[in-house]
Amino acid sequence: MLRLTRPLLQAAVRSTTGLTGLAVHPDPLPALSQTYQNTLTTLAQIPSTSVYRQATEALIQKKLDIVKGANADITAAEKGLDEGIIEESLLIAIDELKLAAQMVEWKAWEPLAEKPALGQWEYPT
Repeated sequence: MLRLTRPLLQAAVRSTTGLTGLAVHPDPLPALSQTYQNTLTTLAQIPSTSVYRQATEALIQKKLDIVKGANADITAAEKGLDEGIIEESLLIAIDELKLAAQMVEWKAWEPLAEKPALGQWEYPT
């Protein structure tokens, strides 16, 4: 009798994502968890008073908890994350990691180099 592990079974069941240019990932949940962990590590370089860090950390931690709580069940992770198929969630996670790295590079939490023009941030109500 042939025993398949869950990732192999998922790959055997689904050979395409149905989205042009997006291949089926052979083992998406560990890759997704690792990307979330990397994002949290990158966010730790931003001051804890930064609103971006606070909001993004909360969101990424919630997503990581969902993935860990899915117990290697891709369908449960997809449902919990509510971002489409798991490969789409992985793309979103990679983009968020890239953005976090750019925010560290840009030092977006620091004051502006130049004062904004008078009324620049005022909007009609």
